Amino acid sequence: MFSCAYFEFMSTIEQFYSAFQERDWATMGACYHPEAHFSDPVFPDLDANGVKAMWKMLLSSGPDLRIEFEVLEENATGGTVEWDAYYTFSASGRTVHNAVTSKFVLKAGSVIEQVDVFNFWRWSRQALGLKGTLLGWTPLMRNKVQRTAASRLAKAMRE
Repeated sequence: MFSCAYFEFMSTIEQFYSAFQERDWATMGACYHPEAHFSDPVFPDLDANGVKAMWKMLLSSGPDLRIEFEVLEENATGGTVEWDAYYTFSASGRTVHNAVTSKFVLKAGSVIEQVDVFNFWRWSRQALGLKGTLLGWTPLMRNKVQRTAASRLAKAMRE
């Protein structure tokens, strides 16, 4: 396991996504500040421990995950990244291509805030098929997916 600063020639955000491509959740976790906050449409409110556990859970359970990324901007206080994830959604066996924009706030070279944005309806159509197509735009479906994901994460954190 390396710290995020192991690859000193790379920026924090480049280190984070390079570790992501390598499925190295430990290095990704080391990039977060102890007071970090993360949100996305599925995991809307995670603290540092929650986001570290989320990456461990997702990277340990998705054997065919492939990531491509482009750092659009980065400076000492933050940055923006566009990234694409290609994987099989385990609950349905369906292939997903999720296009995500991440905004970062950095503090002392660590990620203190990360907000990931993606089109939930687009994702749900791919991941859930007809059910996602018909209901993926509704708060009901989003809430169900969030509850299921939170339950899986809580179980992973207990193990």
